[in-house]
Amino acid sequence: TDAGEADNGEFWNGPCAHFFLADFAAGSRIAVTNEKLNELLTPLVTDLGLEFVGIEFSPSRGSSLLRVFIDAPERAVTIEDCERVSREISALMDVNDPIEGRYTLEVSSPGIDRPLFTIAHFSRFVGSEAKINVALPIDGRHRFQGRIKAVEDDRIQLDQDGKDVHIVHANIVKAKLVPDYAALGFAAAPKKNENTGSRKRGPKHK
Repeated sequence: TDAGEADNGEFWNGPCAHFFLADFAAGSRIAVTNEKLNELLTPLVTDLGLEFVGIEFSPSRGSSLLRVFIDAPERAVTIEDCERVSREISALMDVNDPIEGRYTLEVSSPGIDRPLFTIAHFSRFVGSEAKINVALPIDGRHRFQGRIKAVEDDRIQLDQDGKDVHIVHANIVKAKLVPDYAALGFAAAPKKNENTGSRKRGPKHK
């Protein structure tokens, strides 16, 4: 999809990912940025011995969605990791109250179609195939898919159908890896893991 269009319900946690959902209700106004949420959540996840991969925040006056992606060094992320991070984030959000309005918190492992948020992420996966959506069109297009050839400063070099495309990191709206299912031993794309949990929290009383 182009920048600003709906993603048709596609979750970025992907096949074989674990995720945990929690629903919250508060006021009616939304006033927060991705940068503020990153600053708030990064040290919390790191202190739990996990890697903070990034967030995807979709604000809405009806019900916002906050996806938090975590990883674990040298092992797979478990549903227990997601539940533990969700509890800690919930407590932190109660104190700081950065999102006003009803919202759903989703804590997830990256999955094999891993989202790419930072320049370091692109550098880590040089040689892998990725899908990239950009805000400002490049040669008339918003969507690209190809092998990450190189990363230099704030630019990603992508092989798009045999042609090099240079994308400035700040222009990227969404990016994720394209899994090589054959290399992973799958004949086709596996079904998503449905190991989930949920809980509700009533409205806050100011």
